[in-house]
Amino acid sequence: MTREERIEYTKLRVETAYKTYQAARVLSQNGFWNSAVNRLYYAVFYAVNALLVSREIYTNSHGGIRTQFSKNFIKTKKLDKKYGKLLVQLYDWRQKGDYENLFDFSEESVNQLFDPVQEMLSTIEKEILNAR
Repeated sequence: MTREERIEYTKLRVETAYKTYQAARVLSQNGFWNSAVNRLYYAVFYAVNALLVSREIYTNSHGGIRTQFSKNFIKTKKLDKKYGKLLVQLYDWRQKGDYENLFDFSEESVNQLFDPVQEMLSTIEKEILNAR
């Protein structure tokens, strides 16, 4: 990817992250807790992917994204470790909500995720912009 392509890709991925976050809001307002968790995970996933690509770090899997994010941003203390923990929690919760048929998240458990996710998206967006 050229520099210009990376900039355009990261811009689109960040926009997608925010749209996906808004979709999670709509789902939660209608009581679709598992689906809201899914969308919150993907909002963070898209933002982290954008951040990695902005630094020319490419992965092929969800596990690769978690590993590279931790290695390049959490362990180096470029970003607070709470963001690494949030990514892992959302991944685990998405897996649980998507694949455990008899499990449903609650309003309380889901609604407490919105502020941290919004903060993480904003922090990642700033990190991307500061590196250009």
